[in-house]
Amino acid sequence: MRNLLACPWRFNELRRDLEGISQKVLTDSLRSLEEDGIITRSVYPEVPPRVEYAMSELGDSMRPIIDAMAEFGIRYKEWARKNTEEKA
Repeated sequence: MRNLLACPWRFNELRRDLEGISQKVLTDSLRSLEEDGIITRSVYPEVPPRVEYAMSELGDSMRPIIDAMAEFGIRYKEWARKNTEEKA
């Protein structure tokens, strides 16, 4: 979802950017998000076919929540780093 908040992505672009994710896990995740109305899947009539995934209007409404979680993650990493340094 983090990637799709910025712009639409093609499947292989997502797979390359998300280190360690298998094709099956990514496919299942994208299908589930599409079924839940969080993302959209657009198929373009080209040869070879081009498929793009993007945030839906519903998915984009989650942006403030995702941004808040990212901010928390940054602050938590700083807190954890400081605590580790103090104990050393």
